[in-house]
Amino acid sequence: MTDRIHALLFDLGGVIVEIDFKRVFEIWGAHAGVPAAVIQSRFAFDAAYQAHERGEISAAGYFDTLRKVLGVRISDAQFQAGWDAIFVGEVSGIAALLRQAKQLFPLYAFSNSNAHHHAYWARQYAATLSNFRKVFVSCELGRRKPEPEAFAAVASAIGASFENILFFDDTNENVTAARRLGMQAVHVKSIADIRNALGKILPPPG
Repeated sequence: MTDRIHALLFDLGGVIVEIDFKRVFEIWGAHAGVPAAVIQSRFAFDAAYQAHERGEISAAGYFDTLRKVLGVRISDAQFQAGWDAIFVGEVSGIAALLRQAKQLFPLYAFSNSNAHHHAYWARQYAATLSNFRKVFVSCELGRRKPEPEAFAAVASAIGASFENILFFDDTNENVTAARRLGMQAVHVKSIADIRNALGKILPPPG
């Protein structure tokens, strides 16, 4: 298997960095005077959300849409404060795994992310992200997972065929799309899934 793998590709949110949308809804709800559960029930990963992640609309434009969808009247700054709360922290133990893996394989990351989130996590988790040769971001590519064109653009930039890339993502839809293209892909539910996959291709430590 090792001789077939030329690069490792990691999602960020839910794989490298723990995220929690409930924290977002709680802050938005507190500012709006609306229960977080109501905010959550109205929120959707809709066309505007996806356009924001592709860089097709600005944060201000997306927040205007959210005001209508969520039925709230809060400021852009209050929306942004909620957005930033999505990041809980680095997944425990992931940095050590990445340091080990990069001794044998080039590491890359691919995140569906809007421009503000990109700036936030690039600064907040800079040390761990330095393990990656490049981090691909949907808002810069103009494409997002699970679109085949997004994976094609990333594979082309890496310089590897789909079948020579091992991909880690916590969203089953993205994993399924990657596999359809011929990538080897791991559906990450916990760090144990990453550790087990890497254990099959990395030499034992020491």
